[in-house]
Amino acid sequence: MQETYLAILLLKVGVVAALASILVRAKAVRKLLLREERTLNQRLRLSLWFSLIFATGVAARVITRGYQAVDLGLEASVLAGILGGYVTGLLSGVLISLPAVFNGEYLTLPLLAGIGVTGGLIRDCAPDPDDIWHFSPLLNVNPYRLWRDREARRRTAFHGLLLLAVLAAEFLRQTLGFFFGPERLFRLAPLAVHPLNIAAVYAATLFAVTLPLKIWNNTRNEKKLEDQARLLVEARLQALSSQINPHFLFNTLNSVSSLIRTDPHQARLVVFKLSRILRRLLRKHENFNPLREELTFIEDYLAIEMVRFGEKLRFEKEVDPETMDLAVPSMLLQPLIENCIKHGLSGKVEGGTIRLSCRVTGDRLRLVVEDDGVGIPEAKLATLFERGIGISSVNERLKVLFSTDYRLYIDSKPGRGTRIEIEVPELATQMATAV
Repeated sequence: MQETYLAILLLKVGVVAALASILVRAKAVRKLLLREERTLNQRLRLSLWFSLIFATGVAARVITRGYQAVDLGLEASVLAGILGGYVTGLLSGVLISLPAVFNGEYLTLPLLAGIGVTGGLIRDCAPDPDDIWHFSPLLNVNPYRLWRDREARRRTAFHGLLLLAVLAAEFLRQTLGFFFGPERLFRLAPLAVHPLNIAAVYAATLFAVTLPLKIWNNTRNEKKLEDQARLLVEARLQALSSQINPHFLFNTLNSVSSLIRTDPHQARLVVFKLSRILRRLLRKHENFNPLREELTFIEDYLAIEMVRFGEKLRFEKEVDPETMDLAVPSMLLQPLIENCIKHGLSGKVEGGTIRLSCRVTGDRLRLVVEDDGVGIPEAKLATLFERGIGISSVNERLKVLFSTDYRLYIDSKPGRGTRIEIEVPELATQMATAV
């Protein structure tokens, strides 16, 4: 009998851990559960989810006259109160107790409702909302830290208050159950009045409150890490874009300033093209754009450069029509085209040709930009990814967006030109918008 009693207590801890995992797996519940602040409507919805899960356990115990380990009404009421406040705790305590009340256990309703409200009041005593998630029965009683750190003292005092509240709730249940009997209030009573048996009851209740908090806090920490990683990616992309845009605009405005003096008509055409480019740069855009838009941007940019270079600059493209609606990182091609002009063709007396090709190979989109310019010296080619704005920024953006699932290859021969190949996953525009 003693072994059976201890097995029930252990099973109780296992059941509450399983139910806590089930709750946090539901997306709707997870959003409500991990919030720091909630509206009244959100508190009511959270209490309904708590009641649905934990009242089922109470009902299972009442209907089967067994399965005592699944009755976690007291622990659930404490958790509902300290996580959602006294409104959530009160409503959860009332709803969770209903199966027991229908069975004649009338003391269950005021007990669980009162415990739920008490949990909410204790929540209001928390120095910081994070302190709720870090609750542990093993209090931090390091004398030196408590003496030096005021926040540590407040946190330890709050955790001690919560610990006493859980123990007091179990003590109240045991006392009421002893005087009024199991017909009016369910309790897991020790089989024999022995300190170890009594300690096991209280320890099981403590762990049944602590384990869900630990499980939910782990999920909360994972969500925070995901949010931080997403924000870091967005910040890095924004920083890289802010590097590329001024670099591009500076060179374009230099072209405009030269044309104003030599050919006002052409200058007006350039200003028109530049206005289209500026509208796109200033417009809020996503990290990905259809290839069609990127090519339009490149054509506007090259139209400006061709006015400056005249017949010395030629542009050829070979684009598979199937690739036009595929998504590519925004501002991916412009820095490469600009490098071809600035470093490959501007120093060549007779000018040259820039070629762009786009096609799909398997499930990969392959983009090739090449020129027949002066090429890149071998020593400089070896450090190209670490130096300069164009190639290094493109490589960094691809790394942020695709991790290792991309390929950027550069081949250059002095006097013969440079070839840049990019391979990325084939993404539809609507899929890339969600990335």
